[in-house]
Parts: sequence; structure tokens; C-alpha cells
Amino acid sequence: MGLRFFGLTQTYRISLFSQIHDIVFYGKGGYDWHTIYDMPIWLRNFTFQRINDHYLEENKQAKKAHGQSSNSKSITTDGKVTSPEFLKHAKQPTTSYSTKASKK
Repeated sequence: MGLRFFGLTQTYRISLFSQIHDIVFYGKGGYDWHTIYDMPIWLRNFTFQRINDHYLEENKQAKKAHGQSSNSKSITTDGKVTSPEFLKHAKQPTTSYSTKASKK
């Protein structure tokens, strides 16, 4: 399909509708489709960029937090599982029963 007089190209339409979808979806209910469609282009681009920046920063913080919490490996190179640090100092439970069969 070629260019239309007073129409949008296929590529621009896909870009436009993808941007509208992303703003509505990732805006968490703050925007509806018609509001974004009727929004000036500069404001729609600004809104899209702010939402994108927010999620990039959130992702960066999540990776940073995940990296700090998983600095020790739970599986060694020989395949053995190591216990977490807090369990190494825990008191071992004692049982009050015997597992030996009674002698008759």
C-alpha cells in the first residue's frame, strides 16, 4: 500500500499504535486510548519517554538488589549444595524419640 494523501504510512501507523498501547498499558490505568491518541505529538513522546525511563530505572534497581543478595553461590563447582549463612550458626534441633526398634 503506497502513500495516501492526508494519510499515515503503514510504518508510522504501527509505531503510533504501539506507542499508544505502551502508554496505556504501562501507565497503569492513568491514561485511556482516546486521550493518548488526541494528545499532541510532543506531549505523547514526552509521556512515553518518562514511562520508559521509569521502567529502565526500576529494572536497574531490581538488578542491583538481586546482585547484592545473590553474591554467594548455593551450588559449588563439584555439584554440592551449600547451606545459607544464617543456617550455619543455627542450633540443631533435638528429638525426644528413638528410631531404634524395641528388642523383644
